[in-house]
Amino acid sequence: MSECGQGSSENATKCGTQVMDIQCFLILNSTSQKIFIAVLCIGAGALCILENTVILCMIWTSSHLRRKPSYIFLMSLALADFLASMVFSYSFVDFHVFHGAGTHAVFLFKLGGVTASFTASLGSLLLMAFDRYVSIHKPSMYKAKVTRKRALLALAGMWLITMFIAYLPLMGWNCCQLDTSCSELFPLISNNYLASWIILVVVLLTLIIYSYAHILWKAHKHAVYMEQHNMQSGRGQARLRLDIMLAKTLALVLLVLVICWSPVLILMMHSLLFSLDRSIKTIFAFCSTLCLVNSMVNPMIYAWRSRELHRKLIKGFQNIKQLLRVTGTDPEEEGAQKNSGLDTVGDETLCDTEISQ
Repeated sequence: MSECGQGSSENATKCGTQVMDIQCFLILNSTSQKIFIAVLCIGAGALCILENTVILCMIWTSSHLRRKPSYIFLMSLALADFLASMVFSYSFVDFHVFHGAGTHAVFLFKLGGVTASFTASLGSLLLMAFDRYVSIHKPSMYKAKVTRKRALLALAGMWLITMFIAYLPLMGWNCCQLDTSCSELFPLISNNYLASWIILVVVLLTLIIYSYAHILWKAHKHAVYMEQHNMQSGRGQARLRLDIMLAKTLALVLLVLVICWSPVLILMMHSLLFSLDRSIKTIFAFCSTLCLVNSMVNPMIYAWRSRELHRKLIKGFQNIKQLLRVTGTDPEEEGAQKNSGLDTVGDETLCDTEISQ
């Protein structure tokens, strides 16, 4: 076990050859462990792909929702989680179960895909938090400041920056080409790059936490104000309930995010300061699957806490049920039903950007 310690981590990554030596990074010894990990990643990954596909389809098929900046950011998050579940599940099983690392370039390309998708997920959450922050902090200026065009430009910039950062190791920032200390958790990855990425993630999380904390504080302050002044107007109460519900939804997403990512980040920081034994690497490998759980839980939160998405999901199930029963519904009646469904779309989004001061 000593041959995989800190002193020989650079030697373990055969920089002078194209075929990687990954023995120091393999932590699954028994067949039962490999089967468990394979079933977990494939099952959770498939469910996550299905969930995020449903979210993307529900928003894209609604002409109201796909024009709203809030739901454009939500589509970006669903896309990032979709890619994360697909790339992570494949890469994790291929590496730890089948020991398929490939050449240096192939491995760094796959690892870059995992890094890009998870970082884009965090970036999308930050943009969603900023969207909510502006809508509650400056509701009268929300529609002027947060437009569809600006939302798309912000997302394009975020994805480009994320892809650039994720593929820096492939472009040369790795411990082989720079002759720096190698990470004990990731083959070929420089500890300097890992430290920089950890700092980036911590900054993103800090900004998200601040935005969500402000949203919850503002919503609570507004609720207390309305109660003290006995403001019971129907529209005012509806706005309050919708904004508080959305703020709690985003706070719940953040709570799940922190729970799923904290163990991984703590172990990454630990690896920069101390040498790792096999047990720590095993714990890290299993904790990293929590990131996949995060991508799997996010769609559940949106589908059941977003009233509009919940409504569309239930309506979709009802339509499927009717098709299976082959009821022979009249086409005009069916079209009327679909139109009536679209008429109700956006009730939440029309109100969630306006909150009384």
